Amino acid sequence: MAIADDVVKLDQMLSELILKYEQYFIGLEKREPLTLLADVQKMVRRYTGVPINNTMYKHRFTMLVARLNTYREHWNRILKLMEEGRYSRDRFISDLHLRNHGKVEKKTSEQPANSRVGELDRIVHEFREARRACNLPTDKITHDFIAATIEKKRPILAEKLGTDNFSFKVVIEDGKPKLKAGIRKH
Repeated sequence: MAIADDVVKLDQMLSELILKYEQYFIGLEKREPLTLLADVQKMVRRYTGVPINNTMYKHRFTMLVARLNTYREHWNRILKLMEEGRYSRDRFISDLHLRNHGKVEKKTSEQPANSRVGELDRIVHEFREARRACNLPTDKITHDFIAATIEKKRPILAEKLGTDNFSFKVVIEDGKPKLKAGIRKH
């Protein structure tokens, strides 16, 4: 076969391989498409050491090889996350299977408390950094002080925003750091 035909075929095979891997990661395919990956790698190896005289085909081949390498790194990263159980789509599917079999874990009641503690830590850290940036003292900024300030403002903000689902961010206005509330997007 000529290089022109093989580059077109390689492009088609690579597109199919990308599609198969996406289907595998979603859960539509049960097995990783290793045979198709091997075929694509075999075609790449065929022309790796061979000089390609036509500049257009040489460039197109190089771009396809770069695309394959980039996707391969991405796939390996996702496969590693899947093996560790940290891949989000994989966790969603496993949670769905657990829910369907009646084995739902009781994590939901613990998450809001943990997320509020994490958010409070973030706010305290950002507020201290903002005060340092404004050359203001930070010794009185504690978790208790920020938590009390937030709890004092919470009912007023809930009435003003019409919801109690909001988050805080630290902004600097007129040379002083302030807490601003906004509706949480998710």
